Amino acid sequence: MDPTQPAPPPPPPPGGPQPQGWPAPGPYTSPGMPYAVGPHGPPGGPGPYGRPARATNGLAVASLVSGLVCCLPPLGLVLGLVALPQIRKKDQAGRPLAITGIVFSALGCLLLVLGLVTGGFASAWNGFKEGVEEASRSDSPFSLRTGQCFTDRGRTEDYTTEVTVVDCARPHDAEVTGGFKVTGFDGWPGEDAIDAIAEKRCEAVNQAYAMDTWLVPEDVWPIYYLPSRQSWRLGDRIVTCAFATDKEPFSGSVRSDATTLSADQEHFLKTVNPIETALHQAPEEDPDEDLAANRAWAAKVLVEIDTARADLGRHSWPGASAAPVATLRKDLAAASKRWRELMTAADSDAYWEAYDTAFDALPDGADARTALGLTGTPPEDTGTGTSV
Repeated sequence: MDPTQPAPPPPPPPGGPQPQGWPAPGPYTSPGMPYAVGPHGPPGGPGPYGRPARATNGLAVASLVSGLVCCLPPLGLVLGLVALPQIRKKDQAGRPLAITGIVFSALGCLLLVLGLVTGGFASAWNGFKEGVEEASRSDSPFSLRTGQCFTDRGRTEDYTTEVTVVDCARPHDAEVTGGFKVTGFDGWPGEDAIDAIAEKRCEAVNQAYAMDTWLVPEDVWPIYYLPSRQSWRLGDRIVTCAFATDKEPFSGSVRSDATTLSADQEHFLKTVNPIETALHQAPEEDPDEDLAANRAWAAKVLVEIDTARADLGRHSWPGASAAPVATLRKDLAAASKRWRELMTAADSDAYWEAYDTAFDALPDGADARTALGLTGTPPEDTGTGTSV
């Protein structure tokens, strides 16, 4: 064989022609067929995993969720109706979800309409709000707001820390009249210092809050809650003023201030209330021990009687209230004479002799109050001798 000539191809083996070798690797091929068919057939064909799963339509899922949420049925209905044609067009899964969402949403819309028509929705909403309010009741008297009524688990002890806010129509232990922040102290000033401030400030707060004193039950008294030394260290500076009882809980609000009174009612109470305030400032010593102090007190009451009579006369009273107010002015004039006698008593015996007469002469003004739409029934006698 000539070595310069190429070698002839080998003879074919017995049995006929055989396939050639695999094509040489190329840029998009591999030593095997680029998409060689495996033992289970071509991709996508029948095999152990079958066809790839269809994607679930997202709007169908959203429709079902919205239909199940009570406040979103209209949204669920819209989403379900949009999802159905998308599912058909894109050959997606989720048709049962969309249909279920549409059904629940339609039922929810129907119930919503019925609730609005019959008022049941408003009732349910009010119940929901009441439940939320009950759940958020304050547990500290220092976070209470003016006008709130509450039960006091400490029964008005010095440092109450647990209270429960309730509707004022329900039995309660106290009603908040207002409050203020203690200022002017760098450190803890001591309980006595805060108490002195609270007594004066809360008296004014309570008087402005409950101008119609006849609304305040006999066993309900002004109180206030003070910061303790411990709470002061934590930044507490609030004094809370209130009316409270340490006996049986009372029902109903005692509030009668500028927000609840008419101009005529407010003027009347501002005119006659100073008489009651002066009456409660009687000296602790009786005239046998301190005649001068008792005369001075009688003089203060006399000034308030004469001032009220004059102020009532300067106001123009509406309708049916004019006549009873005029009668009250006459009664105050008669009472003024009796209190002048008390103020000028020569000695303690004369003072005692004039004392009962002076108190009996004070009118209660019930007719004028009733005519003005105020409380017409005076509270039970608390020892002051009058209910003006």
